[in-house]
Amino acid sequence: MTDVTAMTATQIAGLVATGAASAVEVTQAHLDRIAAVDGRVNAFLHVDTEGALAAARDIDARRAAGAELGPLAGVPVAVKDVLTTKGVPTTVGSKILEGWRPPYDSTIVQRLRAAGTVMLGKTNMDEFAMGSSTEYSAYGPSRNPWDTDRIPGGSGGGSAAALAAYEAPLAIGSDTGGSIRQPGAVTGTVGAKPTYGGTSRYGLVAFSSSLDTPGPCARTVLDAALLHAAIGGHDPRDSTSIPAPVPDVVAAAKLGATGDLSGVRLGIVTEFGGEGAEPGVTAAFNEAVDTLTKLGAEIVEISCPHFRYALPAYYLIAPSECSSNLARFDGVRFGLRTGDDGNRSLEEVMSLTREAGFGPEVKRRIMLGTYALSSGYYDAYYGQAQKVRTLITRDFTAAFERVDALISPTTPFVAFPLGARTSDPYQMYLADLFTIPSNLYGGPGISVPCGLSEGLPVGLQVMAPTMADDRMYRVAAALESAVGTLTPPTM
Repeated sequence: MTDVTAMTATQIAGLVATGAASAVEVTQAHLDRIAAVDGRVNAFLHVDTEGALAAARDIDARRAAGAELGPLAGVPVAVKDVLTTKGVPTTVGSKILEGWRPPYDSTIVQRLRAAGTVMLGKTNMDEFAMGSSTEYSAYGPSRNPWDTDRIPGGSGGGSAAALAAYEAPLAIGSDTGGSIRQPGAVTGTVGAKPTYGGTSRYGLVAFSSSLDTPGPCARTVLDAALLHAAIGGHDPRDSTSIPAPVPDVVAAAKLGATGDLSGVRLGIVTEFGGEGAEPGVTAAFNEAVDTLTKLGAEIVEISCPHFRYALPAYYLIAPSECSSNLARFDGVRFGLRTGDDGNRSLEEVMSLTREAGFGPEVKRRIMLGTYALSSGYYDAYYGQAQKVRTLITRDFTAAFERVDALISPTTPFVAFPLGARTSDPYQMYLADLFTIPSNLYGGPGISVPCGLSEGLPVGLQVMAPTMADDRMYRVAAALESAVGTLTPPTM
């Protein structure tokens, strides 16, 4: 059998559907790949070997019985460890939840199972999704398969690294300020943030509830669209879920793959022009813009004057919401409990538990958020940031009256060396400079590889209006059809 780990999800599904390969064979091949390379990549926090093979056997039995299988049946998937999985450890990259096995599946995981995908395990991440490099994981950093001395992005670096290392053809991430798109960009993979509310947050361990958005990660745009279609749609258990069907992202990806963008107007955000992107990133982006023009797209410059304030607004809103959400980790109800020797007060046990269980970046953001929400400062900080968020939304609304989608580099720089930015939080935060506006607005965004700089991947970001996710898939697939996919050095 051909090496299935090098295949796309679409190709693997075809093999399983026709019986050319069994789901068990496909799953075992990926488990073997994980065993061979993950010691160098650290993409996985937990590999569910028994569960994966059991799910694969079930798919094979259903196919043998003549049951109708979905378009991703038998395809392995890696899941970011921010989503609850029944009976499977869910740590969110934190010591405070080490060993916790949830009693229920998140909606995303339920839909993955219903689609017939095979969950390989849980992927590494920055603790509570707070970080841009996966270096803030309590279980050690993940590494970029392009260069294992470099970061794979964050917070979902484990999912992106698993794809780039061919440990899985599909993965799930979550995007609060760029945590799907930015790892996609620096690992040469595809990462899509759906419209906020287009995918369910039920069972997603919350960081920032008005921003968190689970979404698909893949090596091709079509694979990402197929995964998006499988996990998206209304969920009554999520109060922010949009009661509308997912746009036909699969048809859009197939249309884009024809390489025709005639009649599509794309805007380049003027304010992103002087924001310190590396020369190699800018060069790769400009080449991609030329390619999009040749495919028939009309390129115009669009001013979004309030985008320059997105980063500071985000770092008031997100920490404020994190301060509220993480108050539930008190050492009483679940997770870590430290210092309970019978002689300490509840407050002391809480304090000792949080001191031992939370890492430095989580503590930093809790303190920032608590301060921003405190009496006398709420209006000056959190209130003002929400006003800026409204202005950014208005910028997007005005832009989409003139263009179908906006494009930009996904990140200002390529993957940086491990340890290069951990001592300077601001420089770390800049990794999400171009991705944060879409989160504040709530619209969809996708990162697709557009070239190399110094031998490392560069991503192009497509941002679309809310509930127009299909637009970004069409543009991304068209660029992919012209540029091709990226293949990291052999590990």
